[in-house]
Amino acid sequence: MGYVFDFKDALSCEQAAPEDRQSVDNGLEQRLMMDLLMPRSGETVLDIGCGIGASLAPLIDKGLSATGLDASPYMLDIAAKQLGHRADLHRGRAEALPFDDNSFTYALLVTTLEFVDDPELALAEALRVAKDRVFIGFINRYALKGVSLRVRSWLFDSLYRHARFFSLWELKRMVYKLAGDVPISCRTVCQVTSGQSGVSRQIEGFSLVQRCPFGAFAGIAVSPNPRYRSRPLRLEIQSKRPAGSAVG
Repeated sequence: MGYVFDFKDALSCEQAAPEDRQSVDNGLEQRLMMDLLMPRSGETVLDIGCGIGASLAPLIDKGLSATGLDASPYMLDIAAKQLGHRADLHRGRAEALPFDDNSFTYALLVTTLEFVDDPELALAEALRVAKDRVFIGFINRYALKGVSLRVRSWLFDSLYRHARFFSLWELKRMVYKLAGDVPISCRTVCQVTSGQSGVSRQIEGFSLVQRCPFGAFAGIAVSPNPRYRSRPLRLEIQSKRPAGSAVG
């Protein structure tokens, strides 16, 4: 089942949320998500591993109908406080989504694959339920921040002690393995450390800079092939009998 955030973890996320919302890195990460996902108002979105609802908030503000799913009841309680009645929240596992094929226009996996038991199955489920696009946001294994989090998790008690880190190349291979040769877009942000100047933030926004594979936060947008269920139709054919008997 992977690592499920407990009460202490959820409380830490809630306490850090106001500062996170104001941080430069958070703004870059959300902008990357919106640029790659290209959401349209009135469509539906599922956030798999929604946590306290941080990734759903900007999508709700844009006019999307939002659904969130998380394995932790404590994270869902905080998400309900943060989002009110603006999102439909469910408790469940990323590897076994309780939704039909093509149920949503978009699906999100934002720092979710790091904590699930079977990342490949969780990604397969996201591809199954999304019609138009899946966004995968993750901490880049080979970025300075990713390396720093891994080292800190070895030395101190940290959430990331339970995390599995991915590289851009690993997740691209996983996508192609599950979905075939589908269109994907990749970008990274936070190329340098936090506390950037205004000039650095402008540089971060350039598409050419975001193509560098070593930014701290990486995003992949996948356009999956939609799945269709079919069933055989019964055809009834009535033949007319000849009026008289056949003469041979």
